[in-house]
Amino acid sequence: MSGSNAPQRASGPGCLGQRMGASLMAMNTLSRWMEPLSRLPAGWRSAILALAHLAFFSAAYLGSFLFRFDLRIPAEYLPTLGGGLLVLLGVKTIVFAYLKMFQGWWKYVSLYDIISLAYALAISALIFMAINTLVLRPESFPRSIYLLDFTLSLVLLGGVRGALRLVREAMALSATPRRARNLMIVGAGDAGDLMVREINRSPNLRLRPLLFVDDDPYKRGLRLHGIPVEGPLDRIAQLVERHDIEEIIIALPPEEQHQVRRVIELAAPLGVHTRILPAVEAMLHQEISLDRLREVSIADLLRRDPVELDLESLAGFLKDRRVLVTGAGGSIGSELCRQIAGFSPSTLVLVEQAETPLFEIHRELNPNDDRPVVPCVASVADAGRMRAIFETHRPQVVLHAAAYKHVPLMEQSPAEAVKNNVRGTEIVARLSAEMGVSTFVLISTDKAVNPTSVMGATKRVTEWIVARLGQEHPDTRFCAVRFGNVLGSNGSVVPIFRDQIRRGGPVTVTHPEMTRYFMTIPEAVQLVLQAASFESQASLFILDMGRPVRIADLARDMIRLSGANEAMIPIVFTGIRPGEKLFEELTLDEEDVDRTEHAQIFVGKTSSGPPEHFDALYHELLAAADRGDHSGVRALLADLIPDYQSPHTDATVLELPRLRAAR
Repeated sequence: MSGSNAPQRASGPGCLGQRMGASLMAMNTLSRWMEPLSRLPAGWRSAILALAHLAFFSAAYLGSFLFRFDLRIPAEYLPTLGGGLLVLLGVKTIVFAYLKMFQGWWKYVSLYDIISLAYALAISALIFMAINTLVLRPESFPRSIYLLDFTLSLVLLGGVRGALRLVREAMALSATPRRARNLMIVGAGDAGDLMVREINRSPNLRLRPLLFVDDDPYKRGLRLHGIPVEGPLDRIAQLVERHDIEEIIIALPPEEQHQVRRVIELAAPLGVHTRILPAVEAMLHQEISLDRLREVSIADLLRRDPVELDLESLAGFLKDRRVLVTGAGGSIGSELCRQIAGFSPSTLVLVEQAETPLFEIHRELNPNDDRPVVPCVASVADAGRMRAIFETHRPQVVLHAAAYKHVPLMEQSPAEAVKNNVRGTEIVARLSAEMGVSTFVLISTDKAVNPTSVMGATKRVTEWIVARLGQEHPDTRFCAVRFGNVLGSNGSVVPIFRDQIRRGGPVTVTHPEMTRYFMTIPEAVQLVLQAASFESQASLFILDMGRPVRIADLARDMIRLSGANEAMIPIVFTGIRPGEKLFEELTLDEEDVDRTEHAQIFVGKTSSGPPEHFDALYHELLAAADRGDHSGVRALLADLIPDYQSPHTDATVLELPRLRAAR
């Protein structure tokens, strides 16, 4: 279908084409006539609209009498008609002015505006009827006039407003550029409907929607905004070729997000630009807009069912409360801040030792310095600085995301990992208990399970610290939330692979069978906040990470998304690095899990805790870290954690247990 078809349809041969052409010319003339009105000051525009309303009110009232008496109004009703008209105009003017009905922008009229119009007319009719029957008391007045006047006023004013909107949209359609890109929308639901509406209102987007594609057999053969719905999805390649499609927008509803990967895989070899409406973000913000479209990413190929949140409990947990987030500049910490800010806390304190990430997240959340967002440059391992922050801001909720997380780096600097991860967590957690914080949440990791790395071992120790403090200080709710890798976090494989692909390869993977759990950062943070809002006294929550993903398959997907293949960008296997596992785990052998009210959050239960000699070894561990005794730190971590398998010893690869959920 060529770009010249649209004008041909609008002005085709015959009388119908001539009438359509004349209609477009009339609408163009009306649009040009209305344009100066839209540029007038608001007061002048409202005055002109009020006069226009008076004309329509008069026409509707006169039409009511004409309709009631079959176009021949008896002479005895003429005085009643004239006297009643003046009263009616006065009543309607006062009501419409009070309800600000003269300030609407007619070319953007919506169903809400029509409902508001009906509401104003109904009130006016009731007031007029009361005045007419109780004050004026005309000798004869047909009672049907009240209903007829209401109906004709609604039809006239609603029709004119709707017509002006149709004029605007028709003009936009007639102005669609000849070089607009042919568009296919996957998903003929609410999101697809709103996409077409916005495209039609914005001809500068240079998009021409030609068809919808949907798997629902009941939708096929129908037309939405005059655009046919075809399917199933398996025919995307044929439909792209038949209609010369240049761009695809994926606008699937949340309940059909499992189809996203299928659509992407079908579209990838076609060389068609593909964009997607993020389902989770659209649900959270309750808006669908072309501005929210983005390029297809690897997260879409791994997309799971959307997270269902109890927004009421989250609002009760965060609204008007003082919240402190450590590690606020990191991947998880910054997303925590973004989502918490959406629940209107009374104060949001951002704690971060890296000044540049802190500056960026603070500027993002508080661009005009008019929101209660407070940046604090600080290391969580600095007890004095953290005490000053707690005493100044007195937080009620603390989310502790600060930690050194890079496994290979922490293998080289185990003493620093202990000082930051272990001591930092204890300082923040003990201050939380001392200052009367109601909820403390530790962001943990699956690497704490049967740890083979220093980073994982330090996080295991922090889980014990949090559990013990919860027993010692029941007035503060202490809990840890354990989950696996998140897509796109700083230092994760996705940005590394993306950079390697951009440079032309090779893409390096440590082992062909290496697998990891993955979820998106927004999804992980949503579940962390939901777990934090529970009233349960559980000390450990475990997030359902879905199925583990083979890293080599992830690399292949990213290469394919870039438009290349393995012949162009090869994958090279480099071998497992110190501290890495072939498989990751979410639970210990002796741990079991219980379900919570949320299907993707589990309570971790364990019969084992820290060893009896934990306190003595713990103090030795901190002392070794302060001395910079790296080998001593590793040895003490092994003494503290019986299942810690250091890569500097004969470590074995552990098998992957499945999450054991209580039924």
